[in-house]
Amino acid sequence: MNEKVEKSEVDWRKELSSEQYEILRKKGTEIPFTGKYWNNHKKGIYYCTGCGAPLFDSETKFESGTGWPSFYAPVEDNVQSENDTRYGLERTEVHCVHCGSHLGHVFEDGPNPTGLRYCINSASLKFKDMKL
Repeated sequence: MNEKVEKSEVDWRKELSSEQYEILRKKGTEIPFTGKYWNNHKKGIYYCTGCGAPLFDSETKFESGTGWPSFYAPVEDNVQSENDTRYGLERTEVHCVHCGSHLGHVFEDGPNPTGLRYCINSASLKFKDMKL
């Protein structure tokens, strides 16, 4: 998947739930420990809710204690970052490179091998488990 996904806000509203729209398009954040995947321990791939691009492999998921799914690395080059200075904080926000959907934030307090913690909203993700 290499194409950019462009949709009108009307189309986004039609396709996403109100929670998904608030998070993916308005840069909202779900309440910790309430999202569908914060405590998911199945093996599989997490995809973008907005466009279906693969974002994170369960092999990089770890328990951060924050209440959001946390990963130490994304899949391929499907995640981009930008500075976020809203609310008087300096953070690094992450988006899907294909559709621009807000995913969450990345912090420099994660485990090896990257030292990064991609703190991601469950509403930004669709999980497909690996059945053997």
